Amino acid sequence: MKKIKRALISVSDKKNLKFLLNYLKKNKIEIISSGGTFREITKLKFRCTEVAEYTGSPEILEGRVKTLHPKIYAGILNKRDSKSHHQDLIKNNFKNIDLVIVNFYPFEKTLKSTSNHKKIIENIDVGGPAMVRAAAKNYNDVTVITSSNQYDGLINEMTKLKGATSQNFRERMSQIAFMETACYDALISGYFNKITNNHFPQKKIIYGNLIEKLRYGENPHQQSAIYSQNSFLKIKQLHGKQLSYNNYNDIFSALTISKSLPKNTGTVIVKHANPCGVSIIKDSVECYKSALACDPISAFGGIVSCNFKIKRKLALELNNLFLEVIIGNSFDDDALKVLKKKKNLRLIDASKFTLSEVLKFSSVNENILVQSEDNKNFTTKDFKVVSKKKPSKSQFDNLIFAFNICRYVKSNAIVLASDKSTTGIGSGQPSRLDSCQIAIDKMRKFTKPSSDIVAASDAFFPFVDGIEKLVQSGVRAIIQPSGSIKDKEVIKFANETGTVLVFSKTRHFRH
Repeated sequence: MKKIKRALISVSDKKNLKFLLNYLKKNKIEIISSGGTFREITKLKFRCTEVAEYTGSPEILEGRVKTLHPKIYAGILNKRDSKSHHQDLIKNNFKNIDLVIVNFYPFEKTLKSTSNHKKIIENIDVGGPAMVRAAAKNYNDVTVITSSNQYDGLINEMTKLKGATSQNFRERMSQIAFMETACYDALISGYFNKITNNHFPQKKIIYGNLIEKLRYGENPHQQSAIYSQNSFLKIKQLHGKQLSYNNYNDIFSALTISKSLPKNTGTVIVKHANPCGVSIIKDSVECYKSALACDPISAFGGIVSCNFKIKRKLALELNNLFLEVIIGNSFDDDALKVLKKKKNLRLIDASKFTLSEVLKFSSVNENILVQSEDNKNFTTKDFKVVSKKKPSKSQFDNLIFAFNICRYVKSNAIVLASDKSTTGIGSGQPSRLDSCQIAIDKMRKFTKPSSDIVAASDAFFPFVDGIEKLVQSGVRAIIQPSGSIKDKEVIKFANETGTVLVFSKTRHFRH
């Protein structure tokens, strides 16, 4: 047990400070502080020694140098059971500092509130992390507290041990302290990478705040949790049981597609991270019905994401099918009354969810793959009509719609569409020809569209057989990336069959 006699306090977050000071005063613990914390402590009418008085060195460089002094760090870092350390302290008239309570300049908050580089730089804390690291290193003798949320735990520990802390408590606080300094440095590193446009630096620092420990991962024997670089998710659960790993995976897959659609338009149905139906019809109920018609069997037990506010009329339709999750850009009160009748149905408000320019991570063991997201906005300039027959405006719109959905389907991916809705989706096959057949089979089984059918492929057709199969099924226009040595043969076949063929300048695999 280590009795606490002297504490150094330097905090940006002054919440619950009076509560803590009352306890320290009751236990006759000497307090040292500096800057704004010193002024706050004296304002609250507690006795406190200013760091400048304690060290005999005034604050300099507009407050950049306050606590960076041997008397502070020797008091924190000395090993209490070392004779040489004890002699050094006596020789220099230094005293032990047993408790360090420090949290850092609000760098993350500053990033969100300003783009002023000078202001951001001034909110990089130097002394705070240095003191925390020193105290955390010497946890055998020193207690370190890095958040006002830890005050209750500290007080309970000291009350139980009559003014002391245990080795286990100090070690646990040390672990948290090093986590805080690592995350703080990661934020700063990320900022400099961003302003220098260096997305792939020599060393990549990844950080995240724990949002929730999940019941399990993809399967019950796997452990799981969700983290975010924010302190909260940009989605809000309004109803239903706890979300699982698979739910989150499907939700993010659905939202990635939804947010690529026209503003406040579109319904996406996802099962096992793959879309099984998408529509951008303006009428919300018809939009859902059309998306569902693409593959109603796969939609059972899936996730529906509506890129608009969900109202009662649509809610009644949604309640006719067993679904795990329904996502909307908010819900009106009448819709919530209808949907909440199913106690386990998860309702997610994604009105504040946006897709930002972030990196995508995939890991195996200690290896991490990193890439930018495939979130390119398509325009007609990204495509070239290579067939003799030219697409009508509605055909071109449907081709671009199908190609956009195609990039969110696991490769090899084929998407059939008609009237702004998918009519068949083939996904995840080693053979592109097999994906064509799956998409065709689903179309014939469920939708049987009467108007023009278009097809999109996430990569080029290596042989004519794929495009031939699509044309034989009734497809009248096809969009695919160029780049195959067989491109000329594919163009020739399109011209011979009177098929519209459009080449994309970009490929869109999704593994």
